[in-house]
Amino acid sequence: MIKICAILTGKKNSSLKNKNIVKIFNKRVFMYPAIEAKKVKSINSFYTSSDSNIILEETRKIGYKSIKRPRYLSTNKSKHLDVLKHALNFIKKNEAPDIIVVLMANSPTIKFQWISDAINELVLKKASAVVPVIKNNDHHPLRAKRVVGNFIKPYFNKNIKISTNRQDLPNNYFLSHNFWVIDTSSLLANNGFAPWKFMGKKVVPYVIEESYDIHTEDDILSCKKWIKKYSNTRNKKNV
Repeated sequence: MIKICAILTGKKNSSLKNKNIVKIFNKRVFMYPAIEAKKVKSINSFYTSSDSNIILEETRKIGYKSIKRPRYLSTNKSKHLDVLKHALNFIKKNEAPDIIVVLMANSPTIKFQWISDAINELVLKKASAVVPVIKNNDHHPLRAKRVVGNFIKPYFNKNIKISTNRQDLPNNYFLSHNFWVIDTSSLLANNGFAPWKFMGKKVVPYVIEESYDIHTEDDILSCKKWIKKYSNTRNKKNV
């Protein structure tokens, strides 16, 4: 039997003060992913890795086991891989998960069905990871520029033909930062593609329309709009 473990990650200090514990519609941001993951029947166990007592205590009340994150893993320079390895070392005292579902505490834009679908995709396709992605040709890498001295220069070879029409470009996708489903052995091998090498080399995309992770005040407003839209849709389905 495949063992699946969810790990909610979120620290106390960040670029936007209290971004992980701010309340949206009377619910703290980190509780959105925590609650949605609890609805996924295939997940066997739940953990929270944080240096924040608020995050640890409130998730403990709904069935998450606490992993107190040390100070050296709670800085702005801390790497997600190191945080996950620390959590796995703690978890392996009691169990050895085959798959981990990484939940980001600063993203309330998440649906339990997405998580469930991603888990099924990973198992079915024997992937190293399944991650939500968003199509975005407006910010296509072929259109990106860099500044050299006082002038704008292309990132790529000047002989590459690049259309000014975004519809003519190959589809471009960005990873969402709301949750990731990762094969544990792939994470520990850490031999995939940069910058998220811990996802392995067989990463399957799970395409969604939109998601937001909070880094600015504007992100909070975007999350409010998303949650309101999702709540209205869900309520209509329940009628």
